[in-house]
Amino acid sequence: MQTLLAIKFVTSLGRALALCLLAAVLLVAVAHAETAEPVMVAIAYPATSQDSIPRASLRAIFGMLLQKWPGETPTKVFVLRDDAPEHATFSKSVLQVFPHQLRMAWDRQVFSGQGQYPESVGSLQEMLARVASTPGAIGYARASEVNQNVRVLKIR
Repeated sequence: MQTLLAIKFVTSLGRALALCLLAAVLLVAVAHAETAEPVMVAIAYPATSQDSIPRASLRAIFGMLLQKWPGETPTKVFVLRDDAPEHATFSKSVLQVFPHQLRMAWDRQVFSGQGQYPESVGSLQEMLARVASTPGAIGYARASEVNQNVRVLKIR
């Protein structure tokens, strides 16, 4: 009888230790994820006067609602196609909206006659080149692929 109780106690203790270890691993993983570099970043034409931008303004620009930078320079928005994984990652992690919400906003602007679609590019390399060479341009890229030809916008 005592042997059976001892076995149950040791088994329960082992499970409790395993759960504590799992909780500790998850806690470390979450802490690391919060301090990690962003995967995708907003980029702008290098001569843009903005170093940082509120997330709400960034959403408005990519939603084609805000069409001028402060200082009255027109914005030129570049995006990847809707099904590109980088487009989904940028939309969800940086803009904090789903890609289909952007598409609905663009459609609403175009169909109401109040706006136009952003310009679609075929690759992130093309995005970097077009943003670097177009005054007022804004787009996005992987943080690891950004070069000195574009300005990275910090999100406030």
